[in-house]
Amino acid sequence: MIPGTTAPDWFRIPVGDWASAALDWFKVACKGFLDVVGFVMNWLVESLGDGLIAIPFLLLIAIFALIGWAVRSWRFALGSIVTFLLIVAMNQWENAMYTLSLVLIATLVAIAIAVPLGIWAARNDRVSAAIKPVLDFMQTMPAFVYLIPAVIFFTVGFAPGVFATIIFALPPGVRFTELGIRGVDGETVEAGYAFGATPGEILRGIQLPLAMPTIMAGINQVIMLALSMAVVAGMAGANGLGKEVISSISTLNVSKGVEAGLSVVLLAVFLDRVTASLGRPSEYPGSLRAALRTKRDAARSAARAAA
Repeated sequence: MIPGTTAPDWFRIPVGDWASAALDWFKVACKGFLDVVGFVMNWLVESLGDGLIAIPFLLLIAIFALIGWAVRSWRFALGSIVTFLLIVAMNQWENAMYTLSLVLIATLVAIAIAVPLGIWAARNDRVSAAIKPVLDFMQTMPAFVYLIPAVIFFTVGFAPGVFATIIFALPPGVRFTELGIRGVDGETVEAGYAFGATPGEILRGIQLPLAMPTIMAGINQVIMLALSMAVVAGMAGANGLGKEVISSISTLNVSKGVEAGLSVVLLAVFLDRVTASLGRPSEYPGSLRAALRTKRDAARSAARAAA
């Protein structure tokens, strides 16, 4: 150490030691709860991953393509077929399905926490002011740090990966939900109250529908961050593309690293396009959903004209 660059012992604040002691205490005090949570998370991811792998890959690719056509366009569906077949050709299909299952479970849990919390923050300024520094802390903390308490609580496997992914991906969901609710036109809300609507009816009938594009943008970001963290979770022993990337780094296997990394990118593109389309359905008239809506509206118009 260069003299003058470190604080004297009497001035040092052992924040790290306090955090370590707090984690150790929490692990001992909540051992039963952590065991149950770890078992459930492992079971959910493994069951979903095994279920996806059990489906013939051609059938599952067809389902993914149908989802892409339903929300976006037949061109996107065709591109999805090509990209998923490329994942199969690189022999990364099984790893991709385990990564997809981890991302889906972590995203569902994060959304279940983020959306209600964002609504609460949008309706209460004190709650908003209280959670903002917490969200700032969660977003700026390096992703690898989340693996430390995750592994302490749940050892190795899918559970620490899901836990760390939820924490890392949660903040955008809360922020975008609050932003969307607060961005709803005040006059529209006042008109709802003028007609005698309750706060719950205002939320369900006015604020949530109008804020949905913004909320879906937040969910899109949650999924993208979850996918990026799922790769880091490979360090905690979670099977999938992340484990392949970590293995390729440790062995300097360039081909395996490129194939696993490219599979992550292709999976991310599919999830990004699908969730973006769900938030802005009117921008994709070529989707199957838009075609069915147009056909339904035409049938209703014809029925009214006949009447």
